[in-house]
Amino acid sequence: MATMKDIAKLAGVSTSTVSHVINKTRFVSDEIAERVNNAAKELHYDAPSALARSFKTNRTNTLGMIVTTSTNPFFGEVVKGVERSCYHAGYNLILCNTEGDEKRMKASIDTLMQKRVDGFILMCSTLEGEYSEILEKLRNVPVVVMDWGPISLPCDKIQDNSFRGGFLATKHLIENGHTQIGCITGPLIKHQAQMRYQGFKRAMKEAGLTINPKWVVEGDFECEGGYKAFASFQQSGALPTAIFAGNDMMAMGLINAANEKGIAIPHDISVMGYDDIHIVKYMSPSLTTVHQPKYRLGKAAVDALVARIGNSEHPPQIVELEPTVMARGSVSFKGDMS
Repeated sequence: MATMKDIAKLAGVSTSTVSHVINKTRFVSDEIAERVNNAAKELHYDAPSALARSFKTNRTNTLGMIVTTSTNPFFGEVVKGVERSCYHAGYNLILCNTEGDEKRMKASIDTLMQKRVDGFILMCSTLEGEYSEILEKLRNVPVVVMDWGPISLPCDKIQDNSFRGGFLATKHLIENGHTQIGCITGPLIKHQAQMRYQGFKRAMKEAGLTINPKWVVEGDFECEGGYKAFASFQQSGALPTAIFAGNDMMAMGLINAANEKGIAIPHDISVMGYDDIHIVKYMSPSLTTVHQPKYRLGKAAVDALVARIGNSEHPPQIVELEPTVMARGSVSFKGDMS
């Protein structure tokens, strides 16, 4: 019966490389993988099944990811980073959607536990709070949380600096000559929405600007929220010269509503978004926004989880990625407006 050593000799590679190709435990170039697989086929190598390997190693080389379903492409772009990073790390990924439902989250966790995943990535921003019954199930499993609010579960956390992002967004509007600035927040029960709003307030305070409470509207992180927020701004009387929307989806809804009313962006109102989802640079005008490194968020989550699986005793860490402003066409200098 052929062994991995026999395959290594025929393929001209190391035994460890053969093991990585057959067990899919590390990324190997396509050319080398093809040589190994061809050698294994020629020698009629009978690889042990994934199930058999998992019983032997107590690993399945599979990660589970639970994410909130949303129309926001932000989630899909982060998942793409997670999936690609899993592939390069030699892991499979099982993705579950909760649709913001606590029962579905419980069911998803139960399913993934039954499939004996090696660890969990949680990206469920609609499920705020403790949810002690859910989290208790994960207490002895490697877990990485992405952009969730404060939770009791001791685990690694990957997040963007939402406070800094909100501050930078508002500062960019101020530096472009705007003093009458409105804000569409996300749902303020959400940690990210609250932090972006706090960043907005800090920038306004540091600039010595007064916040008009009529120009602060709580949205829903969806296009509809931005669309409805514009009606609230109009009902308040005079419009601000610039508006910071807590994410790109609400900014797009706001711009759509403004266009319907014949209000030009950025001539009449400048608009700032947050997330830098792929499609916003192809809008007209292209959206000025705060860039979140979505692929790096996904990669950081996988890297942290794989490290946690390898060393469960390591203290939990928080990895915070810094946002940057992407200046485009939806913000004009106030002095250029007539």
